[in-house]
This record gives sequence, C-alpha cells and structure tokens, in this order.
Amino acid sequence: MLQEYEQALASPAYSEGVKRSIRADADVIRGRLTNGDFRVGDRIVLSVQGEPNLPDTVPVESGPMIALPLFGEVSLAGVLRSEISARLTQELSRFIRDPIVRANGLMRLSVQGAVGQPCFCTMPAETLLGEALMLAGGPSSQADMEGIRIERGTRVLLEGEALQEAIRQGLTLDQLNLQAGDQLLVPLQAQNLGFWRNVGFITGAIASVTGLIFLFSR
Repeated sequence: MLQEYEQALASPAYSEGVKRSIRADADVIRGRLTNGDFRVGDRIVLSVQGEPNLPDTVPVESGPMIALPLFGEVSLAGVLRSEISARLTQELSRFIRDPIVRANGLMRLSVQGAVGQPCFCTMPAETLLGEALMLAGGPSSQADMEGIRIERGTRVLLEGEALQEAIRQGLTLDQLNLQAGDQLLVPLQAQNLGFWRNVGFITGAIASVTGLIFLFSR
C-alpha cells in the first residue's frame, strides 16, 4: 500500500490538496512499519497447540511486549497486527518444535457521545467501523451521523465525507490505521444541543433563585 501512495505522490494527475492527504496517510503507514501496531491496552487472543496452560488472552504491556508463562517476554516492537502469528511462532520455536500458533490482535477503541452504551470496547482489528458503532449500542435517535469523527487525543483523524465513505466501503479499524485509545465520537444533533443548553440555563437559574430565597429568608 505504501508503494501505491508513493506512486500517487509522484503522479501529476493529483492536485496538491489531494497529495497532502495522501502524504499524511503515507506518513501514518511509515509510522506503523517502524513502531508496529500494538499499544498498551491492546490484547492478543492466543492458541498454541499442545500448550493448554497458556492463557487464551494476554494483555499488551509497556514495551510493547507480552509476557507468556514458561516462555517469558516477547517484544512486539515493530510488529504489525497481521504479523502477530508469525512473530509468536518464531519466538516459541526456540522452546517448542514446530509450534502451531494462532493469534489475533484485539484493540481498545473508545466509542462516546450519542450512542446506546458509550464504552471503551475491546474488539478485533478486523472489526468494521460500522460494527464498532453497533457494539456501543448503535447511534441514538438524537445522533448527528453526519458529524461523527475519529479522534486521537486532541487531533481529529477522520470526519465528514471521508468518514462516511469509510463506513460505506466497509473499512476495518486496521485499514483505517487506528490504534488503542482512539475515539469514535458521535455528536448530538444541533437542536438537541440547544435543548440541553436551555436545560442547563434553566437549572442554573432555579439554583440561583433558590439561593437568593434562602439568603433573604435567614
């Protein structure tokens, strides 16, 4: 995929605005190739044939790495989610002859705002963005679906038409280059925001009047 981005950047067919977007996506992919996908808070579902004493799910710890009973620590630095089975097979082959390993990375995504059950949900990286929304109870009747966005800290990663297109295309969390701690935010519709502002104003006014009545009645 990185090669496709580099070819697009070299092509005169794209405007500078489009190339800026492509360049940003390419930088994200380069970062993934350098640092890997796994972050503290992720989990790995694990099955090793003939090793029933190994846990079926292990947390990613600082490093990043995982700690396996009997086998010790396994570094995940620079490891992509698609490479996790191969990585663990390589590591365990130092202790087990021809290990048969099945592993799948889970990531933690925050889904907040106007949804049925806001949560920090742990889900497979192959989860569709639309499915991630449904895991949090789906959008409420007051949700502004055109205003949903994905954030990383204070930075907006994806919003507007680009995010709507990602949902329509059925892109996965992995394909969107998301990582642990990113947030899918579903805002309220504008009229509902106005309603709750009015509720807050009225509640504050009542509290003020109550305070004055109490003060002058003393």
